[in-house]
Amino acid sequence: MRATVMYRAGDVRIEHVPDARLIEPTDALVAVSRACICGSDLWPYKLMKPGEPPRRMGHEAIGVVEAVGSGVRTLKVGDVVVMPFAYSDGTCAFCHEGLHTSCVHGGFFGTVELPGAQAEALRIPQADGTLVALPVGADDALMASLLTLSDVMGTGHHAARSAKVGRGKTAAVVGDGAVGLCGVIAARRLGAERTIILGSHPDRIALAKAFGATDVVSERGEEAVARVRELTGGFGVHSVLECVGTDQAMLAAIGIARPGGAVGRVGVPHYETIPASQPAFYNNLTISGGPAPVRAYIAELLPDVLEGRIQPGRVFDRVISLDEVPDGYRAMNDRQAIKVMVKP
Repeated sequence: MRATVMYRAGDVRIEHVPDARLIEPTDALVAVSRACICGSDLWPYKLMKPGEPPRRMGHEAIGVVEAVGSGVRTLKVGDVVVMPFAYSDGTCAFCHEGLHTSCVHGGFFGTVELPGAQAEALRIPQADGTLVALPVGADDALMASLLTLSDVMGTGHHAARSAKVGRGKTAAVVGDGAVGLCGVIAARRLGAERTIILGSHPDRIALAKAFGATDVVSERGEEAVARVRELTGGFGVHSVLECVGTDQAMLAAIGIARPGGAVGRVGVPHYETIPASQPAFYNNLTISGGPAPVRAYIAELLPDVLEGRIQPGRVFDRVISLDEVPDGYRAMNDRQAIKVMVKP
């Protein structure tokens, strides 16, 4: 079968690899019908050093179950399923607490240890606890929005939850990528009275407004902080969704949070320590977040997708074949695409 393999920064190839197959009784084999390129995939695309082990990329997918192991109880051949970016058994203490990304028998797709979903097929460990069967056909019109439940919509929702978004509050979203845009959806869905998007790309800003952003701040750094404070009467916002992962983004997030506010960070951090710890301390800020346990959120978000109340699939602005994946990486890296869908 064919799959995406990254060898070093900028070096992404489509190669023939051994066919995916069942290994453990709890496995399922899924033929991938939709995958995508994630903003977090761009970090190794920029930074992976020569000599690091090659990685089979991709951690978001929808597909059709082709086979199940003898220990799988909740899935059958032919099911259309969504695959969260982390696998989990669904039964451990952390899964019961809704923290599937800390499952004691879990892990992440698209790593050196486990092949990724930018491929024709994929082995799913802990299939019962990981996959969610969808009540749709394989080519349903909602497929794009359903695919976001594997990561970006659930991650935007996690940012909003971690930032304590609620009715009557003002929220700000740092970052206008797919996760940030889904964060705008999440903030509105959770009742934010006002949502400020920090971003500067016209196509993304237009989509943020369509998703419910009420204000746009295109400045950067200290100027962005000053502008948000100006918009909020000098106080700052109750809830900040940090959807980038750089120290500059976290500095901005802490700078625009009002005393007693909360920052939900879901951008994979590319810094060793959280900056501005003293302002965060003296302003009694809550800083939380991490890898989104999207498996825990699918049941909550799925009805809104199926009934058309939210349309996160609009973040996909390019659809490509598996052979075109290297071009898809370049397009996202060069900000020529918000998020790329892959149809193997």
